[in-house]
Parts: sequence; structure tokens; C-alpha cells
Amino acid sequence: MENALSCTSSSSAPILHHPLSSASFTPQFSSQLRLSRLKRSNSVGQHRNRSLVISKACGPQGNGFPIIPTRIFIEEAIGAEYGEGFETFRPDGPLKIDVDFLNDRLQEGFLQRIRYAMKPDEAYGLVFSWDNVVADTRGLKLNAWKKLAAEEGKEFPEDDEIQRLMLYAGAEHVLHKVLLWEKAENDMDRLKLRLSQLYYDNLLKLSKPVEGLKDWLDAVSTARIPCAVVSSLDRRSMIEALERMGLIKYFQAVVAEEDGMESIAHRFLSAAVKLDRKPSKCVVFEDDPRGITAAHNCTMMAVALIGAHPAYELQQADLAVASFTELSVINLRRLFAHKGSSFMDMQKQIIEKSPPRRKLTIDTIF
Repeated sequence: MENALSCTSSSSAPILHHPLSSASFTPQFSSQLRLSRLKRSNSVGQHRNRSLVISKACGPQGNGFPIIPTRIFIEEAIGAEYGEGFETFRPDGPLKIDVDFLNDRLQEGFLQRIRYAMKPDEAYGLVFSWDNVVADTRGLKLNAWKKLAAEEGKEFPEDDEIQRLMLYAGAEHVLHKVLLWEKAENDMDRLKLRLSQLYYDNLLKLSKPVEGLKDWLDAVSTARIPCAVVSSLDRRSMIEALERMGLIKYFQAVVAEEDGMESIAHRFLSAAVKLDRKPSKCVVFEDDPRGITAAHNCTMMAVALIGAHPAYELQQADLAVASFTELSVINLRRLFAHKGSSFMDMQKQIIEKSPPRRKLTIDTIF
């Protein structure tokens, strides 16, 4: 018994989980031993080790989010200007995936075409942009800029045009050219990192989606149309935010920072692959003219939400609405009404016209 006590006093963790420990001691004594172990765990050394493990898992912020979100406050390329796509790697080597390749390879099979002929809505795929379409991130970004200005002892501009640049331009451009903060290059990196951290802190408080989105997703889910959400955020932040908003069940695919897409169009193409829908059958919901251009470069339809940009800047969209409450599934059918389908559609039969018969008259007989 003394040897056993001496072994437990060495605070070796396997003693509690050893298969022989429950048979060697009575339950009452083992409970006392377990309580003594718990008391020892409050020591300063173990507390430091525990905090070290947590800091390694969560990063210096301690909230579980990554430290350096690289693509939040930057102006991304539109992409796919000439139909180019991205590269993916396979055991036999890299594979280049472009718009035409996906439209050709993601053709429906025979049984799928029959099903889509009976239920045409299921042939579509919906791609939702995260910023200002799923979540109202304008307030989150402006709040991050306000906090950064307060920490640096700077004034926050109230001009609407400057605030618009702060939302859509890159952080380095805003700091150098718009706000005119004279900082060294290493200090500029610190400001951009701090700005991203403040944005992630605000993201933790996000719990409501854009108005009308949930009802629209309910209607889309009833029609069995698959949906995807794309963003430059990391996957964990995206999923946790969708869970807080109660939207995670509606999205079958998520395109996040970990997917490594270099442009807006590449994200849309990645979403089409994950939804198993060819790009020409997908509809993108965007609020930015750049995103609408990227959707058209991918041969996708684009539905614009008026709000962050006025309606006259969204004229290139196939459909522009002020809210999701104006949409119905019939609107999706009308977007593709002029295209039709290549299977089981009524085709016009072309009849070659024979030359008219020559009428006999008196002049032709005599």
C-alpha cells in the first residue's frame, strides 16, 4: 500500500487510467485519490502548462480564430477574364480546370437528365457571397476601422466616399493613400494585422443574417436546390458564424480561405465543383459589380442585391432586387428560360421548301 501511495504521489497521469487501478483499490479510496489528484492540478506549474497548450491551439488571441487572415481587407482580382480557371493536383499530375472544362465535364447523366426534365429546379446551383449577401459585414468592417483609429489616436473620417473606399479597397491602399497615415513598413504590417484581429472580434458578435435570407433559403431548400457560400474567411469562422445565424443546414458546400482560390471567379468555380453543377447552371448572389463580372466570366447568372452599391452600378446583373423577399423560385426559371435544355425539349422541325410549280398559261402552250 505504501508503494502504491508513493507511485501516486509522483503525479503520473497513467495511474488514474491504468486498468489495474480500479481493481487494486476500493471505490471509496480511489475517489479520495482522485480528489487529491484534482487538488494537485491547481498548482502553478500545471496551470502554466495548461495555458501554454491553449495558447498553442488558439493562437495569441485566445479565441480560436487564426492570427493572420490574409484576404479580408484586400481588393481581390476578378478572375476568369478569358475563361481561365485554376489548377488542382492529382496523382498523375496537375490538372487545369477552366470554365469550358467544367461545363463539358459536369454534364448530367442520362438518369439525371430525366429527373431534371421532371424537376427542373434541382438542376440549378446557387452560390452566395458572404459579404453583405449572407451577413451584413459593412458594419463589422467600419467598426474595426473605428477601433483601430481610436487605438492609434487618429480621427475616423465621416465622409461617405472615404468610408466606401475603406470597405472595398485594400487596407494598405487605404492607410497610405486615403487616411494618409505615415507609418514605417513594419508598422504597416502591424496595423493590417490588428485590423484583421478587430474584424474577427466583431465577427464573434454576429448572429443575424441579412433580412429575408432565411425565408428565401427555406423556399430554395423546399425546391431541393443545392446552395454554397463563398468567402475569404477561414472555414472554422464561417461554420461557426453560420451556426450562430441558424443557416448551416441550408448550405451543402463552403468555399473558404483554405481552398486556396486566388480570385473571385475561382471561388465561384470551386463552388460549382462542390455542388456538382456545371457553371452555366449556377446563379451567383452578389452585391458588388466586381463579383457580378466574375460570375459572368464563369458563364453563371448573377442576381444583384441593391444596397451597398446603387442600382445604376449593378446594371450588368441579370436581375437586381432590393431584398430577398422579392425573389421566388420562378425567378430562377426565368433566368434560364431563353437557354432551354438540350434534352426532351420541343424542337422545331425544319422543312425544306420545294420550288413553286409553274402555272400553265396560254403563252406557255402556244
